[in-house]
Amino acid sequence: MSGRAAVVLFTRDLRVHDHPALATACAAFDRVVPLYVLDPALADRSANRTRFLHQSLAELRDTLRGLGGDLVIRRGDPVAETIRVAREVDAEGIGLSADVSRHAHRRERRLRAECDRHRLFLRLFPGVTVVEPGELRPGGGDHYKVFTPYHRVWSAARWREELAAPRRVTLPDGVAVGRLPALPKGESPAAVVGGESVGQRRLTQWLPTLQRYDDIHDDLAGDQTSRLSPYLRFGCLSPLAVANRAGDRGHPFVRQLCWRDFYYQVTAAFPEIAAKAYRRGATEDWRSDAAALDAWTEGRTGMPIVDAGMRQLHAEGWMHNRARLITAGYLTKVLGLDWRPGLAVFSRWLLDGDVPDNSGNWQWVAGTGNDSRPYRGLNPVRQAERYDPDGGYVRRWVPELATVAGKAVHQPWRLPAEVRRTLDYPPPLEVPGADPVWLR
Repeated sequence: MSGRAAVVLFTRDLRVHDHPALATACAAFDRVVPLYVLDPALADRSANRTRFLHQSLAELRDTLRGLGGDLVIRRGDPVAETIRVAREVDAEGIGLSADVSRHAHRRERRLRAECDRHRLFLRLFPGVTVVEPGELRPGGGDHYKVFTPYHRVWSAARWREELAAPRRVTLPDGVAVGRLPALPKGESPAAVVGGESVGQRRLTQWLPTLQRYDDIHDDLAGDQTSRLSPYLRFGCLSPLAVANRAGDRGHPFVRQLCWRDFYYQVTAAFPEIAAKAYRRGATEDWRSDAAALDAWTEGRTGMPIVDAGMRQLHAEGWMHNRARLITAGYLTKVLGLDWRPGLAVFSRWLLDGDVPDNSGNWQWVAGTGNDSRPYRGLNPVRQAERYDPDGGYVRRWVPELATVAGKAVHQPWRLPAEVRRTLDYPPPLEVPGADPVWLR
């Protein structure tokens, strides 16, 4: 069988529902090649994310097979492999979801140049965010630097239409679909499983709690947040579809999706966000302390709320958002250490670790990013007593303190000496020249 053909290159959009590139290709062409290229340059960045990726690819392949097609797998340079597949099937062009990282921009530039050389068209599609980066611009600027005005225009903007999954996907004849490699191990034993249907089920099960979101989303021990972030990061869920199902654009949960879009448009304008301070003139007089960084990374700082967050990160490849703020604030504002190594630790472990969100939030906490109050700090004890008032979160993740009742678990250094001696838990790290009031 013959007919017009196109290639859809999947990257961070591992779904069939509300996938503009796939839907458009299936409507306009007789034959479509859904393609994913396993890029060796990205293979060793995070064992957790690699496992989640492979789980998501396996499910995407099954879904596409159910629609009559398949997921074509190649290994190597994404640009070279995509062009090779396009020429093999005599495709007219390539569709790709637009993205904002430096890696994505470099891939797009190279792919466009190769498409021009081989007389193929390249079309970029939305789908990674609710509102495309660059679509909303302030007067006299290329992007919004402050969240509140961005949220205002984002909430009032006209969003694109959500698209159904294609009814059928038909591959060109003779395409070798390739094999998925064996599922890699990952580092976090309690990490969730990837895949579009898993994300859809999680969304459906969580939505009934939406009315109580304001009351529960900062409750560390309650653990009732959506946990959708890994599925958004890999595009197993469409952020537009999630926002639509939540309904009210002014809802605090939808506001979190806007924060995600905000950092994407910041990264599109400032692609060095993972390496350089965003705020011009930011003070970066970080001290060097490898032992303190190791203690923070391993969850043995002697600050229970911080150690609980870091241990949850290791076990699950995920951390409650409030704990992320507390642990990052402790590293940068209490220990006085550079945000970049902290960003690298999060990037290794987090299933949802991506450049815009991870980097943007770290810079916000460190005072080098988009925060309009860059010198603010978070008192870890006060945060713990407010968001884990009975200490349940700490006792869950720091079993050495399981016998310490109530909020006393947040300040074990205040316990009687005879009690402290029974606990296999370190005293708080000492910071040269600092005298934190909460340790007195």
